[in-house]
Amino acid sequence: MGRVFFLDLEGSSYRCIFCYTPLALADHVLSRSFSCSRGRAYLFSKVVNVTVGPQVDRLMISGLHTVEDIFCCCCGQIMGWKYVVAHEKSEVYKEGKFVLERWRIVDDIDEELNLDGHASSSDTENT
Repeated sequence: MGRVFFLDLEGSSYRCIFCYTPLALADHVLSRSFSCSRGRAYLFSKVVNVTVGPQVDRLMISGLHTVEDIFCCCCGQIMGWKYVVAHEKSEVYKEGKFVLERWRIVDDIDEELNLDGHASSSDTENT
């Protein structure tokens, strides 16, 4: 098995909640109004430090999509999925985009803006 290399991101980013590996820049968020089976999710134009699983067809709220699950390259936890093919014409904009499940990521955006040093509260998991 090869060595794992990962990119470090400069700027406000989202990281794996399990091992704190950087996954995406805040500038790459396209939408914060996506949903997954366990609550909220964010749509990104680009993510890094992930590996992809096999392509599968999955029926979602917005219709049938061919997707690849994405996993943190360091700890192996599933982080979300990548849209490969949208079978509905109105959903084609999602192709090549990534979804990270909100409960699986942490952001360092609030930490950079938090001047008083208090820990910021996180979202609770929706079940």
